[in-house]
Amino acid sequence: MPKVLFVCLGNICRSPMAEGLMKQFSRQRGYILQVDSAGTSSWEEGNSPHPGTQAILKREGIDFSTMRSRPITKEDYYLFDWIIGMDKQNVADLIKQAPSGMEDKVYLYMGAVKGKQEQEVSDPWYSGEFEKTYQMIMEGLQPWLTRFKEES
Repeated sequence: MPKVLFVCLGNICRSPMAEGLMKQFSRQRGYILQVDSAGTSSWEEGNSPHPGTQAILKREGIDFSTMRSRPITKEDYYLFDWIIGMDKQNVADLIKQAPSGMEDKVYLYMGAVKGKQEQEVSDPWYSGEFEKTYQMIMEGLQPWLTRFKEES
């Protein structure tokens, strides 16, 4: 079973949204993944997802009651097969923090979406555009699921 970790800055907006949506998307297609999320910072540690993310997850029928922000740990690099950052700064921070030899597990989320490999999933904490973030994450679900199946 592939193990996937989605990462953003605070782990309250983008990465928990990606976690919940990917769990549901893969399960609906009969493919089980171990999915979690984390942040590159500890600023929001212990907090629930942002109300904007909660609204989207609730709308999609996804339980977020046990989701709590946490910072990425060194152990995560050994536990997870895929560590997927939501933007280029997340990816740079993840590579910088990675134990030696683990850097190749780090990917940019939109990197799996044909024609949009350089795009970033914008942070709705700043913009308030949670629907835009949702649409971008939805675009990446099938390409990532295909990749997990092919490379695991």
